[in-house]
Amino acid sequence: MALSKTAYDFEQKVTMDSSDFVLLADYVPGIIQEIRYYSTYNFVGDRIDGYEEPCALLTKEAARAVKSVSNEMNVRGYRLKIFDTYRPARAVKHFVLWGIEDLDLRMKPYFYPDLEKQELFSKGYIASMSSHSRGSTVDLTLLDMRTGKEADMGGPFDLFSEVSHPDYRGITDEQYENRMILRQVMLRNGFEPIDCEWWHFTLKDEPFPDVYFDFPVSSEYLRR
Repeated sequence: MALSKTAYDFEQKVTMDSSDFVLLADYVPGIIQEIRYYSTYNFVGDRIDGYEEPCALLTKEAARAVKSVSNEMNVRGYRLKIFDTYRPARAVKHFVLWGIEDLDLRMKPYFYPDLEKQELFSKGYIASMSSHSRGSTVDLTLLDMRTGKEADMGGPFDLFSEVSHPDYRGITDEQYENRMILRQVMLRNGFEPIDCEWWHFTLKDEPFPDVYFDFPVSSEYLRR
C-alpha cells in the first residue's frame, strides 16, 4: 500500500518543551550508546533530521525504568546498548518523506532486503506517528560483559524482516533465549514490546501518551 503525501498530516500536539527529559547517561553511567540515526549507517543512509548529537534522551520516568533494567542486567552479566530513544517528530517526517519521494535504495541490501520501501510502513516497521517522539520508547540490545560482544539476537537492529519478530523461531535456541532475556527484564520493569521488532520497547505508563516532541537530540538543548 503506497503512502500519500497526507501520511504525515495528522492531528497531534507537538511541543519543543524538553523540561521533562534527561540524558540517559546521567541516569545510567555505564550505558553504551550507538545512536544509529546520528550516523549514516541506518536504513536511509544519511544522518536523520533532528539528530544533532549521538546521545540518548528520555523522559525522566523512562530513564528511571531503564536504570532499573540496567541494574538487573548488570547482575546477570550484561550491559545495555542503546540504538535509539527519543526521536524528534521532524525525524519521523524525514522517514515518511523518504518513503514517499526518495528513490534511493542503497541501504536496501542491509536493512530491508526482502521488502519494498512502501511495505516498511504497511507492515509496521516504520510508523508515521512514532512512539519514540513521545519520549519513553527505547531501542536496545544486550552486551555480554564476559565476551565484550553483543548478545546474538539472531538478527541485527533495524533489519526489517520476519526474522526480527520477537517470536520468530527460525533462529537458534540460544538466540531466541537472548531475546527472551531482554524481553522479560524489560516487561518486569514496566515496558511493553511490539510484535515486529525484538529491540523496541515503550514504557507502559509513559508520562506523555498523547504528546509528540520535536526538539533536537542535543544535550545543549536540554541545558537551555
